[in-house]
Amino acid sequence: MGPVADMPSDTVKLFSFLYALYSGVALLRITAVFFAPIIHRLLHILHVEDEERND
Repeated sequence: MGPVADMPSDTVKLFSFLYALYSGVALLRITAVFFAPIIHRLLHILHVEDEERND
């Protein structure tokens, strides 16, 4: 994957870089929000507890 056409100016290259960076971070955040409840439930099923908690 990569640019389909030549990038004629530095502004286009900068925009492309920032957009790719933003998209990557957005993908990681969306994935984390999606999987957080699933992982939380899995930890409850496996009875994983915080050791600092004295309840």
